[in-house]
This record gives sequence, structure tokens and C-alpha cells, in this order.
Amino acid sequence: MLQTFADIFKVEELRKRIFFTLAIFVVYRIGGHIPTPGVDASVLTAFLAGGNNIFGLLDMFAGGAFARATIFALGIMPYISASIMLQLLGAVVPYLQRLQREGETGRRKITQYTRYLTVAIAAAQSYGMAIFMTTIQSNGVSAVYMDTTAFIPLTVITLTAGCIFVMWLGEKITEHGVGNGISLIIFIGIIARFPDAIIEEALLIFNGSRQLWLTLVMVAMMLATIAAVVLITRAQRRIPVQYPRRVVGRRVMGGAQTFLPLSVNSAGVIPIIFAQSIMFLPATVAQLFPNVEWIQNFVLDSLEPGSLVYSIIYGVIIVGFAYMYTAIVFNPTEIAENMRKNGGYIPGVRPGKNTSEYVERILVRITLPGALFFAAIAILPWVLVSTANVNYFFGGTGLLIVVGVALDTLQQIESHLMMRHYEGFMKKGKIRGRSM
Repeated sequence: MLQTFADIFKVEELRKRIFFTLAIFVVYRIGGHIPTPGVDASVLTAFLAGGNNIFGLLDMFAGGAFARATIFALGIMPYISASIMLQLLGAVVPYLQRLQREGETGRRKITQYTRYLTVAIAAAQSYGMAIFMTTIQSNGVSAVYMDTTAFIPLTVITLTAGCIFVMWLGEKITEHGVGNGISLIIFIGIIARFPDAIIEEALLIFNGSRQLWLTLVMVAMMLATIAAVVLITRAQRRIPVQYPRRVVGRRVMGGAQTFLPLSVNSAGVIPIIFAQSIMFLPATVAQLFPNVEWIQNFVLDSLEPGSLVYSIIYGVIIVGFAYMYTAIVFNPTEIAENMRKNGGYIPGVRPGKNTSEYVERILVRITLPGALFFAAIAILPWVLVSTANVNYFFGGTGLLIVVGVALDTLQQIESHLMMRHYEGFMKKGKIRGRSM
């Protein structure tokens, strides 16, 4: 393993990409500490410290920037929300369907529309956040210390610009760095809170406020979750594919049997991220209507992480997005057609439509347990979070994203190493990742 890490820095291109990614991380973390003008961050932090609610979860995805009311308080979630909307519209809008079939040109056009929609969503969320902050008080001190008339437009411009800059950083990582930039932005925001959470847990133990056995149970649950996520992420159903022998001149080609690998979790952590983005929408609406009591009660009580309503909705959305994204990245009809053109066939299944239906049937069956597993991992730890009042970093959602993104990034690094004939991280089996 140590030799593998040493080999990383022997590959010049890979070394540059890693250093570029780390440099972007530094820029992102610096921006996460630049305060928004007119906000007393200590008052907002004291307000959010009241319990584990949807706003605290939003702060976890923003790497603590939300609680500090910094210019990156929105994080990358508006971009993800825009991506979800366009992907859903792509299933019903003919124009977007044509763009999806146009390859690189269509992808660039869709990316451009995603950016425009991101600006609109970020502006709406920043306006809601500005209204929300004007209502916050702690010990009689308001979180906003400047005139509201000037504060709201200034905050909308500041937070929207910060969100667009974060989106740009993520795109640059994808283009010039290692891994998927958007996922890594969320990843670094989550793990940035690990040191503070660990120190806080240690202080609770030393002060006698937390039992040592409870902390050990939480650590054991984390390790078990990580192991289970890695196992399910790499799990595959292999469908045998036979290619007939062909005589080309004096040579006999083909005749080999290979496998079509179908991953149990083809969508990766994307359903988790997408579902969480959807669950943030009620909090955005609550910010827009701070004086409507029933909306505030619904968001803070019924949709509090760990509640029954929240868990049911969150789980259903995860399963739904797992199927949706799997359908986007995996086309059984196209696979069956390519297999037929190359003379391949699945033993016992006729080529063409029958092969497509067979692959789709298996894909549907193996996606369900994978999706249910990830939904359970994302929801069940909230029971411990709610009962033991532990930090969000112990939640299943954060662990799923961290482990999933780490596996994807390691897969890309391993691909660079294997291309240059270096040993990968795993000698007996390659890390199988999936991109966003």
C-alpha cells in the first residue's frame, strides 16, 4: 500500500492532478470562512446549535459555511437541484431528449442550461436565507446588524456569486483534477467537520457527559457501515456472454466466453445526494415564510431528520432516484444491440429484444436490494443520532457520501496507475467506481 502511494507521485500527470485538486480544496475552505457582510455569525451558530434539525444537516453539506454565514453558505446544493430538474425534464421534454442523444455537443448545451438554472435557484435560496437570518435572535441579539433594506439584496448577490464560484471550482476539479468535482466539493465539506466532531466527542467523554461505551458503539457502527458500503458498492451480478469463433484469414478469432458485469449499485452515491437535495426544499420554503407558524412547525418537527415522516419520504426518494439514475447510465437496449453486432449472445437467450429484456429484468431485480440497503444505511443511524444526540458526522448520509466518493476517486487514481503499468491499490481486484 505504501509503495502504491509512492507510485502516485511518480506519474507526472497524476501528480499534477492531485496537487491541483488539493489547491482547489484550499480555496474552497478559505472561502468557507469569509463572512457575509452584515451577519453576526455567533448568533446564527448559537441558533443552529439547538439540536439536530434540517438546518444542521444543510450546514453539514456546506462544510459549516451555513452556520458561519459565509459567502459559500449555499454550498453546491443549488447546482445539484438544477441537475435533478433537468434530468427529470429530459424524460418528458422532447428538446432535452434530443440534446441527450447529440453526444458531446448536447451535453455542453445541457450543462449551460444547468448553470443558468443554478443561478435562479441560488438567487431564490439566498433570498430565503436572507429573510431567515433577519428573524434569528439569540439572547436578544439579532443575527443581522445592518439595515434590512440593504442587507437582503447584498446577501442575495453575495451568496449567489459564492454558489456560482463553488460550481466553477467543482467543474475545474473534474476537468483538471482527480475525481468528480461536484462530489468532491460535498466530500471535503463533510470531512472538514470530522476534527471538530472528534474533539467534541472526546471532551464529552472527559467531562463525563458521554459514556465511553456509547462512543465505542458509534465507532463500531461507523466501521461496520463503511465495510458494508464498500461490499455492496463493489458487488456485481455477472451475466455470461459467449462470442462464436470466426475465421479471419489463417487466424481463428473469438470463441471466448466473457461476462457482462451488472453492479448492484450502478448509481453510486448519486441517489443519496439527489434525495438529500430534495429534502432541503422544505427548509428553503420555510426560510421564505418565517412568520407562517404551520410551515415552521412542519419543517422543524415533521421533517426533522430521524422523524417517521422524514425517514419514509427520504427512503422512497432514494429508491426512486436509484432506479432513475440507473436507467440513465445503463441502457439494456444499446448493450443488446452492441452485443448482437459483435456476434455475442447470452446462452439460452435470443439476441436482440429478448436479450435487452433479460438484462433489464436482472438489472431491476438487483437494483432494488442495493437501493433499499443504501436507504436503510442513510436512515437508521439517525435513530442513534436522535437518541444519543451525537454529531452529524456520525450520520449514515455523510458516511455514505464520504465512502462512495472516496471509492470513485481511488478508482480514477488506480486507472492512471494501471495505464502506466504500476500496481494498483488492490492486487487481486480493481476498485470499481461510478461517476456522477
